[in-house]
Amino acid sequence: MLMKRSLSIASAPITLYSRRRILRVGLSTALFSLVPVRAFAATILGVRAWPARDYTRLTIESDQPLDYSAQILQAPDRVVVDLNGLELDVTLQQLVTKITPNDPQIEQVRVGQFTSHVVRLVLDLKSAAKPQVFTLQPVGNYRYRLVFDLYPAVAPDPLLELLAETELKEAMLVRTPPSPFTTDDSDAFFERYAHDEKARPLTIPSAALAVPHSRPRPHAQAAVRATRLLTVAIDPGHGGEDPGATGLSGTCEKDIVLDIARRLQQKINAQPQMRAMLTRDGDYFVPLHMRVQKARRVEADLFVSIHADAFIEPSAHGASVFALSTRGATSAAAKWIANKENASDLIGGVNFRTQDVVVKHALFDMSTTAQIKDSKRYGKFVLNEIGQINVLHKPHVEQAGFAVLKAPDIPSILVETAFISNPEEEKKLNSISYREQMAAAILRGIKYYFAANPPLSRGRTV
Repeated sequence: MLMKRSLSIASAPITLYSRRRILRVGLSTALFSLVPVRAFAATILGVRAWPARDYTRLTIESDQPLDYSAQILQAPDRVVVDLNGLELDVTLQQLVTKITPNDPQIEQVRVGQFTSHVVRLVLDLKSAAKPQVFTLQPVGNYRYRLVFDLYPAVAPDPLLELLAETELKEAMLVRTPPSPFTTDDSDAFFERYAHDEKARPLTIPSAALAVPHSRPRPHAQAAVRATRLLTVAIDPGHGGEDPGATGLSGTCEKDIVLDIARRLQQKINAQPQMRAMLTRDGDYFVPLHMRVQKARRVEADLFVSIHADAFIEPSAHGASVFALSTRGATSAAAKWIANKENASDLIGGVNFRTQDVVVKHALFDMSTTAQIKDSKRYGKFVLNEIGQINVLHKPHVEQAGFAVLKAPDIPSILVETAFISNPEEEKKLNSISYREQMAAAILRGIKYYFAANPPLSRGRTV
């Protein structure tokens, strides 16, 4: 006869119908009766939740690897996880309070002592999901982590969402004859670039934005209209489990750069011929290759990754702009910063078992000489503009092997807005005025680049 064991957790019964599982639990109980539990049990150091529209992540951090088993159940949808060799403590119980009513994926978390040395977690889901459960080895300030990533059954499509958000704006662009795509302050621009023939913008109508470079560019009286909006992918660095660099007063890089990115997004969306997409719009982690894939999915014309990094010397200061290099870094500092940024996947926590390694490496090996050349030119415009509001760490665009800049068909740069490890610059980064000025400066650099380098048509017609 099949035995039956049930336990009420948070007023909801959980029943286990597995002879094999019951025998295993019984054996474990017998073993633990001979040996003191605390001699082997892991200590839970912390529990965290990162809700987002893309996916919700739950993390359990411990001083030793956790022995666990998990299963997905339906009607209702839920994930059941047994943590073996544990006794329920206050820290684990806190996981219940981490779930907020607006969590897109999780309705509630229930936790209880299933047997004397097995803690059971039940994640009640709001709808069908694609859960991933995996472990992470110690890295940075983290010890062992057990991670639950709950992806919606139907993943949000950044392109469809962007098109829906900007449908009216794109329709207006088609109906209304566009004005020439020029800079807001031509006098200031020409004064700044008077001695740089290659950097001078083309004073042309926005119609040229829809014409491939291979065709003659139209004169000012040309009647062809622009048929699409220019798209900029904005990438706020780090997020979620990965806080990025931290200032002496506790300022987290991930929070500062998200604020700057949102300000830049608002400014770009206010332009009649432009629109912006954020690779993350909240405090959650996005793997580096996914940031690149999101930009490519929306067919971005430009990509800008925003950071506020730290250096081993607190005296390091100034803003910087980086482009990709496939031949090594242009300085020791650039190499150090690139290595630190590329470690984001390890700190943030990527389930490498689910990644298509072949596709991932193919994507990151497709970067072309043309993309790097365009990125350096694009970076120069932005560097000159941010140099108007902060001193520059280096007077030129630096290069290094940043993984997040490896979109083969999108000019891409990484902007270090200031050194958060410098006490004075940390104060700047905590200033709303400085963050507003930084967003405005990046926008000016983007507009100057577009004026001088009309993007190719995507083949859309009216």
